[in-house]
Amino acid sequence: MVELLGDFKRTDYCGDLRKNDVGRKVTLLGWVQKRRDLGGLIFVEMRDRQGIVQIVFNSEINPKAHEKAQLLRNEYVIGIRGEVVSRPKGTENPKLLTGEIEVWVEELKILNPSKNPPFQIEDEEEVAENTRLKYRYLDLRRPRMQKNLILRHHLAREVRNYFDRLGFLEIETPMLTKSTPEGARDFLVPSRLNPGHFYALPQSPQLFKQILMISGYDRYFQIVRCFRDEDLRADRQPEFTQIDVEMSFVTIEDVQHIMEGLMVHLFKEVLHRELQTPFPVLTYEEAMNRYGTDKPDIRFGLELYDLTEELRFSDFKTFQSVVKEGGVIKAIHVKGGGNFSRKDIEEFTHFVQTYGAKGLISARIKREGWDSLLEKVLTLEEKRGVEKKMMAKEGDLLLFVAGPYKVVNQSLANLRLHIGERMKLIPEDEFQFVWIVDFPLLEYDEAERRYVAVHHPFTAPRDEDLMLLRNHPEKVKAKAYDLVLNGSEIGGGSIRNHLQEVQALLFEKLGMDETEARERFGFLLEALEYGTPPHGGIAFGFDRLVMILSHSDSIRDVIAFPKTQKGTCLMTDAPSRVSPKQLDELWIKLKI
Repeated sequence: MVELLGDFKRTDYCGDLRKNDVGRKVTLLGWVQKRRDLGGLIFVEMRDRQGIVQIVFNSEINPKAHEKAQLLRNEYVIGIRGEVVSRPKGTENPKLLTGEIEVWVEELKILNPSKNPPFQIEDEEEVAENTRLKYRYLDLRRPRMQKNLILRHHLAREVRNYFDRLGFLEIETPMLTKSTPEGARDFLVPSRLNPGHFYALPQSPQLFKQILMISGYDRYFQIVRCFRDEDLRADRQPEFTQIDVEMSFVTIEDVQHIMEGLMVHLFKEVLHRELQTPFPVLTYEEAMNRYGTDKPDIRFGLELYDLTEELRFSDFKTFQSVVKEGGVIKAIHVKGGGNFSRKDIEEFTHFVQTYGAKGLISARIKREGWDSLLEKVLTLEEKRGVEKKMMAKEGDLLLFVAGPYKVVNQSLANLRLHIGERMKLIPEDEFQFVWIVDFPLLEYDEAERRYVAVHHPFTAPRDEDLMLLRNHPEKVKAKAYDLVLNGSEIGGGSIRNHLQEVQALLFEKLGMDETEARERFGFLLEALEYGTPPHGGIAFGFDRLVMILSHSDSIRDVIAFPKTQKGTCLMTDAPSRVSPKQLDELWIKLKI
C-alpha cells in the first residue's frame, strides 16, 4: 500500500510546532516513532530531525485515515495533513517541546514501510556500539545523534562567520600530496600514471599553509579533513577534521587573542554561554608539576605536590632509593578522603600500577597520628612538613607515588581524574580553558637515539634560546602553545621558522642530513629563501571540540560515519580487497 509523495509539501517540521500553531493546517513528513491503538483513536508519535509530535487518527472524524493508520508500524515513512489542536487538559506531555499540542489527521500517505529495526530509535535504548555502527543509518535517526550533527553544523557555520569578519580567506589545500612522515604514519595512495610512486593523504595542511604565508595570503583558515594511520581510541579517528589557521606578522599573544575570540564567539552563538577572557596560562613545567600532564583539567583541585625535598633524607628505604636514582616523590591530597576503605586503597593501587607505578602509599590523617606504614619511618618533623605543604587536616587522605618523573606524573595525573570522577568533584556543565606554553622544542628519544620534535619540526625556538640550539638543544624552549578545554587538548600551534638557516639547523638536530632534508622538505627550504614573513598559526581538533560541547563520551558520536578502533567501517565493510586488475594497473603485487 505504498503511495507516491505527490503534492504533499512539508509546511513544518514535527518538532517545531507549538501552542501558537493551534488552528493551523499543516503537512508533515517523517517517521513513525510509536503507535498506540485505542480502538476509535490511534495515537502516533511522528518524528523528523527537529523532534516528535503526537498525531491522532479519529474513526469518527476521518474513518478512511483511521483505517489506514492501523497498518502503521515503527519506522514507516509517512506524510500527513491535518490541523494543530490543543491537547485536552491533563494530557499534556512536559517531556516533549510539542507536548501542549497534537495534530488531528485528515489525510495519511504511507510512503515506505520498514522492516522491524534491530534496535529502538530512542536515546534511552542501550545499544552495543558495533550494532550502532553496522546500522549507522538507523543510529543517525536517534535524537541525540541528530542533535550532535546539527550542533556540528552550527559550529562550522560560526567558525566561517567569525574568520570571515576578521578578513581571513578560506583556501583549500591538496588531498594528494608528498609523503613527509613525521610522527604518525601516512596513508599512501599509489599513482597509476607514475608507477612505483605514491601520494600521501595529508596529516595536516602544515606545509601548504606556510607556503600560503610566503605567497602573501596573510590570513588563512580552512575546515579541513586530515588523515593519520595510527592506533585508534575513543577520541581518535584515522580521518578527522581540523579548524586550520595561519597568520603572518603575529606574536604568540596575537594568535591567543584571536583564538580566544573564536571560542567566545562559538560559545555565545551556538551554546548561548558567555566566556571570561583572557584564558589562564600555564607553562609546560607548571602544568607537569601541578597536574602531572600537559593537558590538565583545571575544573577541580586534587593537584600534585612534589615532596622530594621534604622527604629526601627520610629513613624510608623506598624513598631513599628513588631519590638516589634521580626520581621524584609526589602525592595528592584528598580532602575528607579518610573515609575510603582499605579495599578502595587497594583499587587505587592497582589503578596506578597500570601506568607503571610500582605501588601507592596511603596515609589517613588522624588525631593520634598517621594511619600509614609511613607513621613509624618518617620523623614528626617530616610528617608536619608534609601536612603543612599540602594543607592536610584530620580526616584527609594523602596518596604517595615515588619513582621516575614521567611514571609518577602519569600515575597521579590519572588517579587524580579517577578520584575526581568518583567523588563527583568535576562540574559536568562547566567549561574551563587553559593555555599551555613554553614547551621543550625537542626531546631525546632513547629508542631512536635521536632528538624528536615535541610539536613538529617547523616550530620556532624562543628568541632567547636560539643560541642554545646548536650545542644544547635539550634546553631550548619552543614558541609553541596548546589550548586545553576540560582536560582535552583541543588545539595546538606555534610560531614557525621563517628563517631558512634556522629551519635547516633544526632538521640537522632531528637527525636529517642535508640530502635527506632536501629530499623530504626541499620545496619548503627553497621557498624560505624568497622573502618569508614571520608567521604562526594553530589547528583545532574540530571533532574533539564538538565532542566536548555536546557532552559525548566518544568522538564517534559526533562524526556521521566513523571507523571502529580497528579502522574499519562496519556499515560498508571498508577497507576491502580490490580486484587483481586494479592492482595490475597500479603496478602493485601483494605479499598476502
